[in-house]
Amino acid sequence: MPDLERLGAFYLGRIHDVESGETVEDAPVMYDARDLTTHAVCVGMTGSGKTGLCIDLLEEAALDNVPAIIIDPKGDVTNLLLTFPELRGEDFLPWVNVDDARRKDLTLEEHARKTADLWRNGLASWDEGPDRIRKLKDSADFVIYTPGSSAGVPVSILSSLAAPRLDWDENEELLREKIQGTVSALLGLAGIEADPVKSREHILLSTIFEHAWRDGVDLDLATVIRSVQTPPVRQLGVFDVDTFFPEKDRFDLAMTLNNLIAAPGFERWLEGQSLDVPSILNAPSGKPRMAIFSIAHLSEPERMFFVTLLLEQVVTWIRSQTGTTSLRALLYFDEVFGYFPPVSEPPSKRPLLTLMKQARAFGLGVMLTTQNPVDLDYKGLTNAGTWFIGKLQAERDKNRVLEGLETVVSESGTHLDRSLLDKLISSLDSRVFLLHNVHEDGPVTFHTRWAMSYLRGPLTRQQIGTLMKDATADAAEAPADAARAVSGTASQDQAEAAGAARERRAGSPVAKQAARDDGFIDAPPSIDPKVEQVFLPASLSLDSATRWLSDRGGSTVVADDAHLVYEPMVLGMATVHFVSRKYDLAEETTTALLIDAPESGARPGWDEAEEVAVTFRDLLDRPAAGAFFPPEIPAGVASSTRFKTLKKPLSDHLYRNRSITVMVNDAADLSSRPGETLSDFAVRCREAAREERDEALDKLSDRYEKKIDKLRDKIDAKQRDLSEDEAEYASRKREEMISAGESVLGVFLGRRSSRAVSTAARKRRMTVKAGADIADTKAKIAGLTEDLADLQREAQEEVEKIRRRWEEELEKVEEVSVTPRRADVSIDTLALAWAPFWRITYPSGDGRVKTSVVPAYPESESDGQG
Repeated sequence: MPDLERLGAFYLGRIHDVESGETVEDAPVMYDARDLTTHAVCVGMTGSGKTGLCIDLLEEAALDNVPAIIIDPKGDVTNLLLTFPELRGEDFLPWVNVDDARRKDLTLEEHARKTADLWRNGLASWDEGPDRIRKLKDSADFVIYTPGSSAGVPVSILSSLAAPRLDWDENEELLREKIQGTVSALLGLAGIEADPVKSREHILLSTIFEHAWRDGVDLDLATVIRSVQTPPVRQLGVFDVDTFFPEKDRFDLAMTLNNLIAAPGFERWLEGQSLDVPSILNAPSGKPRMAIFSIAHLSEPERMFFVTLLLEQVVTWIRSQTGTTSLRALLYFDEVFGYFPPVSEPPSKRPLLTLMKQARAFGLGVMLTTQNPVDLDYKGLTNAGTWFIGKLQAERDKNRVLEGLETVVSESGTHLDRSLLDKLISSLDSRVFLLHNVHEDGPVTFHTRWAMSYLRGPLTRQQIGTLMKDATADAAEAPADAARAVSGTASQDQAEAAGAARERRAGSPVAKQAARDDGFIDAPPSIDPKVEQVFLPASLSLDSATRWLSDRGGSTVVADDAHLVYEPMVLGMATVHFVSRKYDLAEETTTALLIDAPESGARPGWDEAEEVAVTFRDLLDRPAAGAFFPPEIPAGVASSTRFKTLKKPLSDHLYRNRSITVMVNDAADLSSRPGETLSDFAVRCREAAREERDEALDKLSDRYEKKIDKLRDKIDAKQRDLSEDEAEYASRKREEMISAGESVLGVFLGRRSSRAVSTAARKRRMTVKAGADIADTKAKIAGLTEDLADLQREAQEEVEKIRRRWEEELEKVEEVSVTPRRADVSIDTLALAWAPFWRITYPSGDGRVKTSVVPAYPESESDGQG
């Protein structure tokens, strides 16, 4: 596996030597994904390559199955969807710039072909190609959201006004900060600059929000407006409401807020994807999502309003997560100018500060980028462990960045060589960045790799619409099979039988007795007092029953006569326990089943029972006024002795037919929780797998790094030996040449002796030995180098095994059915239940009079009448 596919590492480029201007081909920059949990900042002027670097990082996050929320004020990051694995000219054709083609005197087709060739060659020069692009497209779900617009997937802000599902007492400070941000954003959208402490508008709205959220009550804008006119409290501080904020002034505020709703197009803010972070980060299948919120089309107040709501939702979400050291998700802000200033306090600043301080513990990485370094609150960035610094336009920008970096480094207790960084930053070219990571030994400069996405610049609304034409407004809504929740269920056959029973009762003309004239009476008939009697509530009005008949028959029903008639039925209410140590399951479900009262000796029809949505508190001890009853009841329920015989068949039915479905992933040692959807379970498995993977990689790294370092030390030692051997050989060679020269001179001078000959021979032998030592050392270096390569290959194979294991095992989600033991079925109530029906007489289409009955009691959710 190539180094650039290292697990848990982002391939961002290659080491770049700023002095020589050369990029080191075999030195890829692999950024540890977990370092993003300490957050990152990227600064660089226009043309520095900042967008390309950040697109690279987001591509790597997608490849590593890390979902991201991307705030895109300029529209550049939408380019993430422009990936073309085939790299054909026709793929690029709809997206190339017409003006660029005109300036180059090319047709659009020629320009598209040249662009495709440029991308193919550029990717190849960075060891990338079509396969990697395909993997990128398959790794994540890419969606462009357009709040306030239907160009992409629209976004509904209603959920951001809903009461957070957090305990108020435990999270009071957090929730008050969320209220402050939400109210500030709402007032800002209305054109009201409001101080949270001094503004009576802000204080009143904050009080309304807190009053509702403390009680777990969701809000919408209409409710907020009505509450402004009629506040839910009588006093604010020591003053009554009318003294603090007179009614006339409150009416003016209500009108201002109402203008927001009344404005043309505001309905776009109320439809589409809800601001629910889990469904934003993950597709219904559980696949990670790169959620791009394109807000370039919005006005400044609208941008601030939406960004604040989104950030507040993210803050609330992280507080519901468990802690982790792995990178769970990424929040990327493409241009933070105006949202995180050093002095002023826009509504977006507080949630951003909260995320910078707290998100790390929950595995959320935050990355902020800007081309305006002087407009960043560097004190707020002391938690940013990674800085990407590109080419800067002015000396003051560089000084501001260095000052901010000094603050960050001093907070971490390390030293910053300002003069070195000053020199490095001044030497940066386009697409060359200084990377300062507190998790590494020192800063490095690197050249960014070629982006797999086609960087064509901001997309228009029409182009976004083209990309998102197949996306629906409810893109995050799970299909029925994917969103299946864990719950106690009846068998399919039983459900069909119950539906058929309801159909017979609900829609067919009946041949039962007419009202009082046909034998019905206005009081329940006498039965054995030992038989418990209850009355089901009449939850369906006559108008609703008539509408249901109209919808069913396809024509309007006008009732000539209608009566509420109670029919005797048997109600069984039970609790079924499901226990499994293996799946860490201890769950119970309650059910209420209704059957026709059986005749004497008849088998009770629990297999055809209808499940009804009633609890003990719903049951009544008296009928509705003016209702009618049959004059007698079936013999099978007339006496307590016979009635008791219905209990065991009910228990047997529940024992045979009830089960609970548990989703299981053996590799991750996880099983689904009650109510957890398949999508949510898949996400939890992925996060657990990432933690296990990172832990396995750490252990593998520790084990092999020691061996690799030991071999490298041996190679370094042999390299030193080789240098010494080569120096020795050169010295011996010189001595041999000198000795040989002396012997030759002695011959010419007539002074050659046997001693001279012996010395020359000895010198020769020493030279030969020195040469042999060189060869021996080189052979040992070659052997050690081969051992090092083998060890690195072995380590890489182990990494590949880890990757394959978790990729394969994550797909092995099985559904296991857990059934109850007999002792786990508890019958809570067995009673004669008087069930209300509307008996409606009306003229049919053929001129005849028709009588139908419609159940008026609460139905199960699956049997609704519409």
